Amino acid sequence: MKYCRYVCAGTNHGEVHLLDPANLNVIMAWQAHSTAINWMDAQNNYLVTCGWSTRANGARMLDAFAKVYDLRDKKQLAPISFPAGAAYIQMHPRMSTTGVVASQAGQLQVIDIHNPNTSNLHHAGIVYPNSLRALVMAPSGDAWGMLDNDNAIHVWGSPDRLQYAERKNGTEFADPSGVTTSISWDGDHPFSSVGMPHYREKLLSAWAADDVFEVGYLPPRIDPDLIKSMSATSIGYRAPNSGKLRQNQIQRHHLTDWDDHGLSAPKFLSERSRGRDSDVKNGRRISDAELLANVALAGSTKADVPVMYRNVEIKYSKFGVDDFDFKYYNKTQYSGLETHITNSYLNPLLQLLKYIPIFRNVALQHAAGGCLSERCLLCEMGYLFDMIEKAAGQSCQATNFLKAFSGIPESTSTPKYNRLLAYSQLARRWYISEDASTQLQNSLDSRIQSATHFLMERIALDATRISEMELMKLNSVSGWKKSWSFRTLAATFSDIVTNSFHRESEKKGFCNRCKKYAPISSRPEIRAVPPVLLFNANLDSNTDSRHLWSTPGWLPTEIAIVPHGRSVLCFEGEALQDLLRAKPEAENMIYELVGFVADINIAISDQDPTVEDRWHLFNDFLVRKVPQHEALRLSTAWKMPTVLAFQLRGGRHYIDDSWKNCLDTRCLYMEYSMNHTEHSQNGWVLKHSLEDPQAGTHVAIDSEFVALQQEEIEIKADGDREVIRPTRLGLARVSVLRGSGIHEGVPFINDYIKTYEPVVDYLTKYSGLQEGDLDPLTSSHVLVPLKVAYKKLWLLLNLGCIFIGHGLPSDFRTINIHVPPSQVLDTVSLFHIRTQKRKLSLRFLTWYFLKEDIQQETHDSIEDARMALKLWRKHEEFKDAGIVAQMIEEIYARGRKYGYKPPSEQAAAAAAGGGGNGGRLLVADARSTELGGASSGTETPPIIREAASGPHTPLAKKLSRESEYFESPLR
Repeated sequence: MKYCRYVCAGTNHGEVHLLDPANLNVIMAWQAHSTAINWMDAQNNYLVTCGWSTRANGARMLDAFAKVYDLRDKKQLAPISFPAGAAYIQMHPRMSTTGVVASQAGQLQVIDIHNPNTSNLHHAGIVYPNSLRALVMAPSGDAWGMLDNDNAIHVWGSPDRLQYAERKNGTEFADPSGVTTSISWDGDHPFSSVGMPHYREKLLSAWAADDVFEVGYLPPRIDPDLIKSMSATSIGYRAPNSGKLRQNQIQRHHLTDWDDHGLSAPKFLSERSRGRDSDVKNGRRISDAELLANVALAGSTKADVPVMYRNVEIKYSKFGVDDFDFKYYNKTQYSGLETHITNSYLNPLLQLLKYIPIFRNVALQHAAGGCLSERCLLCEMGYLFDMIEKAAGQSCQATNFLKAFSGIPESTSTPKYNRLLAYSQLARRWYISEDASTQLQNSLDSRIQSATHFLMERIALDATRISEMELMKLNSVSGWKKSWSFRTLAATFSDIVTNSFHRESEKKGFCNRCKKYAPISSRPEIRAVPPVLLFNANLDSNTDSRHLWSTPGWLPTEIAIVPHGRSVLCFEGEALQDLLRAKPEAENMIYELVGFVADINIAISDQDPTVEDRWHLFNDFLVRKVPQHEALRLSTAWKMPTVLAFQLRGGRHYIDDSWKNCLDTRCLYMEYSMNHTEHSQNGWVLKHSLEDPQAGTHVAIDSEFVALQQEEIEIKADGDREVIRPTRLGLARVSVLRGSGIHEGVPFINDYIKTYEPVVDYLTKYSGLQEGDLDPLTSSHVLVPLKVAYKKLWLLLNLGCIFIGHGLPSDFRTINIHVPPSQVLDTVSLFHIRTQKRKLSLRFLTWYFLKEDIQQETHDSIEDARMALKLWRKHEEFKDAGIVAQMIEEIYARGRKYGYKPPSEQAAAAAAGGGGNGGRLLVADARSTELGGASSGTETPPIIREAASGPHTPLAKKLSRESEYFESPLR
């Protein structure tokens, strides 16, 4: 059985049995064919069978139908007609719903499970009296193989794609055991003569970085450009200075001070827990991570790019992205951002903005306000920054921000670089070099710079919606017009910045004097400079200027922007020191370099004023500490800045968390719905001043999701499947219940979320949602935008509420919110034994402890949240009685005996088998009962146990043995 959790077995009596691969017990059985099974195959969750039936005269004949079964829903699908008699069937290894049916006479038909009426007939060329004996398909799907009675193999396929091995594979034998030799244990034999076993863990002989000292520098690598331009002289060779180093300057060249010397492919978390080493077998290597990472940055070419600066990607196992080991790539306290999201190329830019203190403060202050605009990027940045801070090193994802960014139509349009740009009240974005005639290239640098331009304009609009968010009053600047080249400027960074402020622009306008359109020149008038400056390097259209950036020390870490008339002047280095001696008040006009994409000085955003500069590399979810000289060392071949950020030095270490005390919680107390109908009113909102959430308030939560994009799978030539992109889920419903008080268990949030993306699967069996529930025109539920539902949860989180639920980490990950462990009470963890891999389902816990049967047909978030709340209350009772461990041991013992499923689920599975298991069904008392042949197997047997409020917890710290419920199978 391929890619399914069951083993399928056919019998000589025409039955199909589903076996549990753990213990080979029969889970389900049904009569597929009346006489016998001749052939069967399975792919994903589909099973197809061919079999025999008996005529009236007792002769056997092949059925004219191939039976199809859906193993996920345990039901039969429409059979596939094959009048010639279906003898053999084989599913295509790459196309999950396509297969080939063959008759004994050699007639072939290509079938599609989802469209059984299609007909594509062929004939294998079998001459009577020969007949087919077997049908097989190559793992690549490029060829079919058929065997006849003469043991002749008939191969069908495209001649240009068929490949044959030159010789058959030989028989593999076990490696011979090595001959042990005696080793002399004396002073004449070195320990290096003793062989070392294969290992993957770090050895004790690997010294820490503090124990290793540099004893000298390696010889510098000669620049390849110098070698090409060398000419022979009487005393050797000479070449002109390339401009990378000044005259008589020696380049410092040594090994980089990394924490470890390289990156190797990590195991999946599931593999690590099993202790199985399958990295080499599966060939999982991520971004050439097997190469050494201690390659020096100086003089590197593209082939020598260190591993941590290369692209990193996420690999997926059958457990999805949760099985990926993000901690392997980030051992710091600063969170990285994941890459499996659309527009994730913005990750380094978002990280840069996060560590600008002034920008961070404004974003969080705005998010804490009353803004409910769906397209407010400043709010989404505030939510993202708060999540990164709370995660404290755990991997995060900018799903909601990128979704809001993609939802703005202007984000996909090409910006016009010659239009009027206005000062932002939050930050100002300048082009260091700009040529109106240069066409924008679709490179990563260009996209990031265009996004910076767009974000600054949008954030300026978002910030002005609330007057108290304004940082300063700035007058708009006039347009400028004049095309100029980087080569005409001075060679210092400050001169380039000054000329950027002084730039003129030219455009056509109507002249009242000439009464016609004529070129009009304009120059910006600057009256104030904002506290944050973002610079686009714009090196795509100025490739000749790359040698300036690669010059050591050319990029300053501090500059001063001083108003001068209607413009400004920029100072750096010695000129800056002369300015401070002549004008001490210029101390307040000094800007320091926060970082650039993607090296950031995180010490600027640290609240501790004694912290020295600490530079970190933010390469998506790979975060590493780097020395400052390596962070500022640029290379023309592979490391050039895209966006640079400067902030006033007075804003260093200024982290304003006053927003936590001024949260606008009005949305928690008001009714809001996009579809104003009689049935779409909530009616359960909190009562102001009577039910105000505060730190320690318990709330129960559960969420439902829909599939917005199916998973993408790549099938290799050997038939193995590799998940390229997992199924993308979207929040569709969230329910939050009161956790205490007279209204305990009553929801105050029951929101259905309007989605603007097409839903590919409503997952009705698991979510309870149907088509039309998320449409404002047809839905009768409380339908709200994602922004409104998310803000309610974000407010509860920052108010200090404690969330109770079942399987909350996966829900919070999909919602894109990080809740600290101190604010989570997960019933999965409360009723789990650490030594056990098995985690108990909510349905099984509810049946065992609360005597209630839930999730019989579908899921309901209110019901699931209420059951989780009751389970937590029951756990508190067990805790007070001191019997928590004993009760958990009992439920695991019951679970091991009865398959960790409540009786109704077992009975439904048996009923779906149509009595094929001899009428043997499991009833509610978790004991098997013979129902006999009279049972049709189509109805669920009645629950024997009477519903009760759950097991009674004794007051004494002893377990009551009065009822059969408390009988432990461990005794």
